[in-house]
Amino acid sequence: MKKMILCGLILSLFFCIPTNIPAAPSVSVEILYMSHGPLMPTVKEIQNLCNRYGKKINVTWHDFETTDGEAFMARKGIRQHVPLMIWINGKTTLKVKGKDISFAGFPTGSGPAFFQGKWTMDDLRGALDLATGQK
Repeated sequence: MKKMILCGLILSLFFCIPTNIPAAPSVSVEILYMSHGPLMPTVKEIQNLCNRYGKKINVTWHDFETTDGEAFMARKGIRQHVPLMIWINGKTTLKVKGKDISFAGFPTGSGPAFFQGKWTMDDLRGALDLATGQK
């Protein structure tokens, strides 16, 4: 009788042990953008890139000219006119291929020259790869 009770307890423990491994936490990506014509091709390109990562990243978009965007800028301490800023796990500047890259402004080569940052879509892809553990 004691053996049956012991076996029953051991078997019930197996049902209490989780069989699935919890998923790794997703990478937080926050994007502040201006919903203006010149930036829209870049926004579309960023959306397409982010979609490739699926559930590995959690993307939140904030339109600069909405009340949500204004509240987000206040939380982040943004006071200047900026067409685009990207935070990856809370940081706008990340080391990609040995260089510090700041994800602010239009990507290099797109949009008005005075609003261009010093980053490319390849830089963003590299930062997301690193953050998600793909490289």
